[in-house]
Amino acid sequence: MSSDLRVVKLSENIGARVDGVRLGELDAETAAAINRALGQHKVLFFRGQHHLDDESHFAFAESLGVPTTPHPTLRFEGSRVMRLESFEGGGANQWHTDVTFVDRVPKASILRAVELPSYGGTTTWASTVAAYQQLPQPLRQLADNLWAMHNNEFDYAQIDPAKLAALQANPDAVSKYANEFHSTHFETHHPVVRVHPETSERSLLLGNFVKHILGVTGSESRALFRIFQDRITRLENTIRWNWELGDVAMWDNRATQHYAVSDYGKQPRRMHRITLAGDIPVSVHGEQSRVICGDATEYSVIDNPAPRVA
Repeated sequence: MSSDLRVVKLSENIGARVDGVRLGELDAETAAAINRALGQHKVLFFRGQHHLDDESHFAFAESLGVPTTPHPTLRFEGSRVMRLESFEGGGANQWHTDVTFVDRVPKASILRAVELPSYGGTTTWASTVAAYQQLPQPLRQLADNLWAMHNNEFDYAQIDPAKLAALQANPDAVSKYANEFHSTHFETHHPVVRVHPETSERSLLLGNFVKHILGVTGSESRALFRIFQDRITRLENTIRWNWELGDVAMWDNRATQHYAVSDYGKQPRRMHRITLAGDIPVSVHGEQSRVICGDATEYSVIDNPAPRVA
């Protein structure tokens, strides 16, 4: 392991910067140290990784786990990397955990800045572990017994109003994206509280792919979702990153949500992402998430990690 590797904590509940490491294919000891830091801090930031290209980015990912295909439904012309390119002020400007509409929720995502706007374009992450830990006991007991339906239906109502002018100028673009995003219908029932497979921490599994809390009415579902989602996004549970070229961010998708801030007008912003395979979430009562529709085997293997020994 590089003796220069240093983990610098950035806030109480989430986030650390990792210094003194050159990303790419890593030795086992360095990879284990980064995985441990990820479990502790939930999101890690690496500065000055200007040497990375798609190939070395993928080698870094392989050192830490099993890469998935870029996305369950979106196609990237045979690329092993998901290219997130925004030229009209777009972005994933909704709070979400990646790809929760499938059963095998990814372990982690690794995002690299390729082209950045002159201002804006930050990303914010929130700790779903801290949010659960802060719940009063009655709300914990409630959340422990709730399940939610997640799917990949494209919701036009969630489009940021700031994008409407661009979309109206090119309505075929958003229609094409929506059709591709929902080209295969996926639906999965997940526990609202999952147990982390490595740290054994409990976290809230919600975000914008949730369409309904099971077993209650529509209005009750919306109220329950808001109660717990608002806990996740309290500012004390978040960290916001101002990107520079050469930056890489890696987050534990089993313990976070994130939000790409769409505040850079029509400037280009290009990011490349590789996602690591994860396990099937398990509730506090030991029940696994249930597939209702869609087969994600072509997207990802199921990677069941060994529990971390304290």
